Amino acid sequence: MSKNRTIGMWLYTNGGGDKIAKKIIKKLKQRDIKVINDIKLHDCVSKNGHILYKDLKVDQLDLFFSYNAGEQTQYQTYLYQALNRVVPMINSYDSFALTEDKFQTSFVLRNAGIPTADYKLCHRDNTQALKEIIKKWDKMVYKPTDGWGGVGLTKIESEASLDMLMPFLNHMDLRYFYVEKFIKYDNTDFRIDIVDGKFVSCYGRKASGNDWRTNVTSGGSVFLREAPSEAIKIAKKACKICGVDIGGVDIIYDIEKEQYIVLEVNGIPAFATPEQEKLGLDFNNKKIDLIVDLIDKKSRSV
Repeated sequence: MSKNRTIGMWLYTNGGGDKIAKKIIKKLKQRDIKVINDIKLHDCVSKNGHILYKDLKVDQLDLFFSYNAGEQTQYQTYLYQALNRVVPMINSYDSFALTEDKFQTSFVLRNAGIPTADYKLCHRDNTQALKEIIKKWDKMVYKPTDGWGGVGLTKIESEASLDMLMPFLNHMDLRYFYVEKFIKYDNTDFRIDIVDGKFVSCYGRKASGNDWRTNVTSGGSVFLREAPSEAIKIAKKACKICGVDIGGVDIIYDIEKEQYIVLEVNGIPAFATPEQEKLGLDFNNKKIDLIVDLIDKKSRSV
């Protein structure tokens, strides 16, 4: 007979996240799994082999479920890494760190045979490499390797625009530049959610006006969309390769190559907001059930 389990959880509260947390806690309670909610590693201290949140030894929990993108801090992710050495995590620190870095993700995916945009990473002193690549590609996108929500994405359409951008990038004192070839597509994407290797849902996002970014935080809008079986297969494989228990895979259709391309693997894909649910996005309950199953499985005593 397994012991009574206690897990820690830190889930975002905006956009209906607080209600999602309550549903997860209720379902876990039905399985005799106690949840200590809203453990912010930012407020923890570590001493003498323990990570303490008030009087709680977080390192003695049966699992920690971290699901908050917007409030991550360097200190928090540093403790995330330490905690994962002694406690099962969803997602693991390694998969979290991988999917937070766009170059590392693309590098791993391409080596596994999963189609991504052509990319180039070069040292900040090697600006000549960028000039050569813009001549070859015609158009490219500069991406901060650790950015999210479309923040910092810059479309570069000529060598002249690259020259204009370089002083700004140099001022930021970056160690390297990461660029991707601009993909010709219809300004829509597929966001495919996967939990524990199982398909949860798919919806589409469409760029607004003359913008090319589909991210909602950049003005994109969400719409109902069926997922092609090929795209689902790619999304499942991408999550497996990246090692994420929970992943949201952004996929577009490359018109010129006539194939699906993975743009990003998000380790903290949001649930549908109340407003999106009114549009017909009804995957929250399925996602909650799969996450509860996952927590149950990963927190069991060996």
